[in-house]
Amino acid sequence: MNTLVSHPVNQTTEPNGFRYRCVGIGIGPANLSLASLLHSHPEVSNLFLERNDTFSWHDGQLIPGATLQVSLLKDLVSLSDPTNAFSFLSYLHAQGRIYHFINAQFDAIPRQEFRNYMEWASRNNKNLVFGEEVRAVEFDGLFHVRTNRRTVRAENIAIGIGHQPWIPRYAQDKLGSTQFHVTDFLDRSRAVEGKRVAVVGGGQSGAEAVLDLLSRRDALPRRVCWISRRENFFPLDDSPFTNDYYMPSHSDYFARLDRATRAKFNSRQVLTSDGISLSTLQEIYQRTYVHRFVNGSPDLVMLRPNREVVQVTGAPGAWDIAVRHNDHPGAVEHVDADVIVWATGYRPASMDFLAPIDARLERESQEYRIDQNFAVRWDGPPDRNIFIQNAARQQRGLADPNLSLLAWRSQRIIDRLCGARTDNQQPSFIEWAVEVPGREPRRV
Repeated sequence: MNTLVSHPVNQTTEPNGFRYRCVGIGIGPANLSLASLLHSHPEVSNLFLERNDTFSWHDGQLIPGATLQVSLLKDLVSLSDPTNAFSFLSYLHAQGRIYHFINAQFDAIPRQEFRNYMEWASRNNKNLVFGEEVRAVEFDGLFHVRTNRRTVRAENIAIGIGHQPWIPRYAQDKLGSTQFHVTDFLDRSRAVEGKRVAVVGGGQSGAEAVLDLLSRRDALPRRVCWISRRENFFPLDDSPFTNDYYMPSHSDYFARLDRATRAKFNSRQVLTSDGISLSTLQEIYQRTYVHRFVNGSPDLVMLRPNREVVQVTGAPGAWDIAVRHNDHPGAVEHVDADVIVWATGYRPASMDFLAPIDARLERESQEYRIDQNFAVRWDGPPDRNIFIQNAARQQRGLADPNLSLLAWRSQRIIDRLCGARTDNQQPSFIEWAVEVPGREPRRV
């Protein structure tokens, strides 16, 4: 078996201790990608800090059978550096099972496998430290990153703390064993046999929860009600030209649009990133058919798209869900449930540790305003950067929280750190920008 040899953490000695070229805050897929690419740049001293004791990635909702919705090439590093030792293929080779993986002929990677791959990458990079929480970031020419253990100094910082579950405000004080976010699905959905379960949310996570509940053979719920604001349960748009939205050239084009146009695009094209895998929809439909027509359980599945939950009342085990139909807003329906699963997505996690310097950072609506290298615009020196990962959906589009541009974004950050520009991919077949009079058309 091959094992990775990590470079020692490269530090620069100063009278008051060490300074790093880059300190990362948070170790999710985004900063793990950056750390993995920096591993082949030992001249760039770096350290990445994570408050959790071990690596995790949606561990509470890794439902058996769930698969990744993107290509295996969209791993931590391959689209930027195909020879990097932290690629998914390197992981398979290191485990001694690359031939088995090929022979398995997966149509899509098991999501648990991809999670295990990222954990492997986190274990083999000695510049990553777990169990250390960043409390505050200050600046006096260098960034002082204060943690629960120490203070480290850095010329640049990269923030990649990910997203946190979002639940409507009216339900937040009702959370517990019978009402929870889908991120806790594996642990809290075990004892639902014979119960009425409502799943709220029409994306992939909600669909996977519904499919799992309908697949429990001898431990079925009494009823599964699936509620979504969308007009129907729509599939992911994974067609070739649609996937051009997830190329670097479109990300740069999108960033140059005005704010209103960007917002309209994100709204119109949401199914390119948050639709449901066609195979998942097919399985749900087939299981609904079998339960209703073959097994004689006509009331097991209740499908309620085109409706918005407006209130939840009652007590644990006896919830009343008030639902408003989008086409008949004056009418309110009610759904009784013993258990409610909120598959209502995520929002960027709070960056309270930036409080000491927050007033110096520019904002665009709820986001920090970033430049083309994903550095926050601020009043500090141009060679001191605050990179923000996975928190600029309004400015960079639907691809920002997606795995598709993970390695490319990390490379943009490294380019700024190294004073280089390494983009070398051909542009999209599609001409996104308007033709400028007097400019010679691009020839292909």
